[in-house]
Amino acid sequence: MLGTDSANANYFWKPPLTKTLLIGYGNPDRQDDGAAWHILYRLAARLGRPLPDGPEEGFLPEEQEPDLWFVLQLTPEMSETLADYERIVFIDAHTGQVPAEIQFGPVSPTDSTSILTHNISPAACLALTWSIYFRRPQAHLLTVRGYSFQFSRELTPQTDRLVDQAVDLIWDWMEAESHD
Repeated sequence: MLGTDSANANYFWKPPLTKTLLIGYGNPDRQDDGAAWHILYRLAARLGRPLPDGPEEGFLPEEQEPDLWFVLQLTPEMSETLADYERIVFIDAHTGQVPAEIQFGPVSPTDSTSILTHNISPAACLALTWSIYFRRPQAHLLTVRGYSFQFSRELTPQTDRLVDQAVDLIWDWMEAESHD
């Protein structure tokens, strides 16, 4: 298996970095499914970063602290980039399957049957990062309740309110992490 013997460990070894990645994913053209885009946009504004005109311009890792990255979905290919970070926060919308409107908690690497597809979970992405690069970033998942998934770039008022709360939650987390 790739990444299990010492020869592979040396080949795939990456130097340790102390960077934070905030990676949002979802479809910004499907109303509340784009909540992660809005969270990253508002965080970028709070950080004083240049703001893109829209999701097409996106957010890409640029070796800033924290780095912001927006994608439509998580893919196995991202594991190489994830291996460069000490801390990762995955940001997504949910359809009500999570009891809380906003949930923020740790994510551990776990194998998944979807690991070989082009749409994987944060836990499966972390498992792949470990199995190839022997890196296990501290990871969290922040999920925000979406109420409508129609064709629109505008959030519903309920999710828009939650986006503001999510930005505050991530901001407080980043401040707490900077004091550790």
